[in-house]
Amino acid sequence: MSSNKKTPVPKNAMKNASSSAGNAAGKKKVTVPELWPGETAPERFIEADFKTEKGARSDVWRDCVGAGRIGEGLRDTWRKQLAKCKKELGFRYLRAHGLFHDEMRVYSEDKAGNPVYNFMYIDDVFDFLLSIGVKPFVELSFMPEKLASGKTTIFWWKANVTPPKKHERWADLVRATVLHWTERYGEAEVKTWRFEVWNEPDLDVFWDPGKKTTMLDAYLELYKHTARAVKSVNRAYPVGGPSGAGLDFIAPLVKYCRKNRLPLDFISFHQYGFDPENPALPKIDRFGGNYIYLMKNLRHVADCFNKKLDDIRTNLRCDVPVYITEWHASPSPVDPVHDSYFAAPFILEQLRNTEKMACMSLWTFTDIFEECGPAPRPFHGGFGLMTFQSIPKAAYRAYQLLAALGPTELVSSDASSYVCKDAQGGVQALFWDLSHPTQGGKISNQDTFFDPHPAKDKGHALFRLTGMKPGEYDLRVTRIGYRAGDAYSAWLEEDGAKTDISREEIARLTRISRLRPMYRARIAVMKGEEFQLGLDMKQNDVFFVELVPLK
Repeated sequence: MSSNKKTPVPKNAMKNASSSAGNAAGKKKVTVPELWPGETAPERFIEADFKTEKGARSDVWRDCVGAGRIGEGLRDTWRKQLAKCKKELGFRYLRAHGLFHDEMRVYSEDKAGNPVYNFMYIDDVFDFLLSIGVKPFVELSFMPEKLASGKTTIFWWKANVTPPKKHERWADLVRATVLHWTERYGEAEVKTWRFEVWNEPDLDVFWDPGKKTTMLDAYLELYKHTARAVKSVNRAYPVGGPSGAGLDFIAPLVKYCRKNRLPLDFISFHQYGFDPENPALPKIDRFGGNYIYLMKNLRHVADCFNKKLDDIRTNLRCDVPVYITEWHASPSPVDPVHDSYFAAPFILEQLRNTEKMACMSLWTFTDIFEECGPAPRPFHGGFGLMTFQSIPKAAYRAYQLLAALGPTELVSSDASSYVCKDAQGGVQALFWDLSHPTQGGKISNQDTFFDPHPAKDKGHALFRLTGMKPGEYDLRVTRIGYRAGDAYSAWLEEDGAKTDISREEIARLTRISRLRPMYRARIAVMKGEEFQLGLDMKQNDVFFVELVPLK
């Protein structure tokens, strides 16, 4: 493509696509190209050189993904959705609640009070996971009714969150379960799994030990018996915690394990991007839950993780892997921020800045999720990357673009971008805008995202690539944003946010969600030329630029 001739492009989409020659002295021009008449210079530059490699691209984002509870894995649609995620996104582990919940019938007692174990339902789910190449990230929770010391439950499906009446019985259950997996799947396989003790024991809704002890002391006691039970089967099986909603239990757990010579093979905790200090939180939204407000700092999730990682390494002097086993924009399963196109750049921004973690497990892959009961509407603010009806959200499409990047990352001038290459000489650039959609957290997510929210203009961006191999390329530009890879806006604006949608409407919304190139052209790059592409961006747009070599 000549730098002196504009290529026809869709109106208000791209302003310039070109490859510009070097100067007469043979040195490459790395200057702002001549722009379109009447336009201002780009506010955003994404520059890279094909020969300047940063290294292997991080895929921490791919390590694990969450699911509501393991019992939902008995359903066919859940399995089809996970298989799609595995095929297209490549998640390696799955973490879910409720392994020992009574619906799985793992633990019961005979008339004499003797333990009775039944692994058929767990086997059914775990056999499926392994059949599609997904490993279990085993969350050892919640308490079977016959073992529970109290009646406190959480969720629509009534998960018991009290300690065991007898820790020995709990340890026997854990040991028997891990031994069963070893016999069924083999020691070599189970060595690659992870065993996490409980879920968010620093929140009283998830951990109620009664008034005779503290939540922390009760958790440390549970951890001791659980970790020893796992290791009694095989010392190589990884076990860790505290799987906290916050950070308070991490240091006490590390110190407790050191003092008592207990294994701690990894540390896990969670973080969400909402503002717990907002004074408006007690309000009730139109669908019966608390209003949720985003943090003013849209990188709060990543900043929190990195700060705690530094503390773990420096102050606690602990070098075990740190697994983030839950995170998202909001902790509410009925928050429309999860459905919005805004979720795509929000997710990408956190993942771009958390590559020191050993795992970044998004909560969750599907809206087949029943903490508050069955899904009330096709889009209801669920955590999932897909709706109950398997319609991919913009968040799913963000992961799909991550998966499409080449394995070698190039050095990029822009912090909110990836520029990568593959073995065939192709280049992929993924970059995004992250703008606060709720006036810095002053407006609730419900008041913002339950209604149509078109994006405002953000200005011009320029992608420049030097050092390319001469030849012809297939140029493809794909966008996620308002009404692009965005079935939710179509459901709001075209379907009237209907609760009941037909099979034909589901199929239409699925088609709308698909990623399609907004622009495609065949270009030629001569020796010494640099490739340039100008784009108009809107707030919270995500762009994916591909240069595919043509033979």
